[in-house]
Amino acid sequence: MLTVGLAVLSLWPMLSGLFDKAKCCSVNWFLGCLCLAAFPLMPVVGRESNTNLVICAGLLTLFLSVCFLWPSRNRTSLLLRDKQQLVIQVMLHVAVSACVPFFTHSSLQQKRGLPLLAQLISWVTLASSIPVPLMSSTRLFHRLLSVFLSLTATYLLLSTGAEALFPPVLSWLMFVWINIEQEATIAEGTSGRQELSTIDFSANIDISKIRQLKLDDIRRSYFFVFFIIVAFFGTGNIASINSFELVIIPFIIVMCTFETIQVTTQLPSRSLFLIVLVISDVMALHFFFLVQDYGTWLEIGTSISHYVIVMSMTIFLMLLSVVTHILTSQRFVLWRRRKMHFP
Repeated sequence: MLTVGLAVLSLWPMLSGLFDKAKCCSVNWFLGCLCLAAFPLMPVVGRESNTNLVICAGLLTLFLSVCFLWPSRNRTSLLLRDKQQLVIQVMLHVAVSACVPFFTHSSLQQKRGLPLLAQLISWVTLASSIPVPLMSSTRLFHRLLSVFLSLTATYLLLSTGAEALFPPVLSWLMFVWINIEQEATIAEGTSGRQELSTIDFSANIDISKIRQLKLDDIRRSYFFVFFIIVAFFGTGNIASINSFELVIIPFIIVMCTFETIQVTTQLPSRSLFLIVLVISDVMALHFFFLVQDYGTWLEIGTSISHYVIVMSMTIFLMLLSVVTHILTSQRFVLWRRRKMHFP
């Protein structure tokens, strides 16, 4: 059903008339939805490890990073340390994390045990996955790219096969969603065109530009809830909580994207989030009436699992919204240059 939903979602630009106004974004949206639709069809039990796919995921992440950065190379002026940080993250952090599972798997097959270097890289990557993005530029695309690279590097260390391709493909679709939502906002006439790479997360919101809710905002909230579900079950087992290994990284990717859309569409985050809560409550009410107290243990457990997941999602999203707001808008500077005054 998630695959069918993504296939239908891929047709949205054509059905809404955005294809004629943003053909490149529409084609990327179509391809991104179809690529992401393949993951729910993959087996979740009894998968064999294939570390070559992890390396492919790292290469795909590097390729997408260059594609995101190249168009904005002459439009934004970044400090030298911000450029160096992105290069280190792109060329070193992700590349090394993609190679670690390959060498670890090879070492374990040869009965050599877990290499010490792999352990050090894994722990350093895990410990730096949150602090490193907080030291990057708060420009919209550069902060998002820093967050996605850091989280993807951590996800690659936890992957052994095709699931490693999930975060890069999801990030690709999320970047396209941000661009295509800007085109939709311009088509609505609610705002003029503004270069996304020049928007700063840490800038104060101009109250005079804040607008009221529209019908498209309900669609944006529905897309967000749908992508959260895809992030939850994209590489997991939808049958039960017991057979699902929770990795929080895809959630943060979707949450950061939703935070960005709130900024670019000039809508208070509270308004969109209230719509999300209403949708979640409707889903919870629906699954409450589907809870069974008869039948096999599998049928009873599955119905209870679905209800618990939806009920927990509301609280979980509220906590994640606080985390993503910090990830996108806060910046820690370890050192500052002293200004020299000459008489």
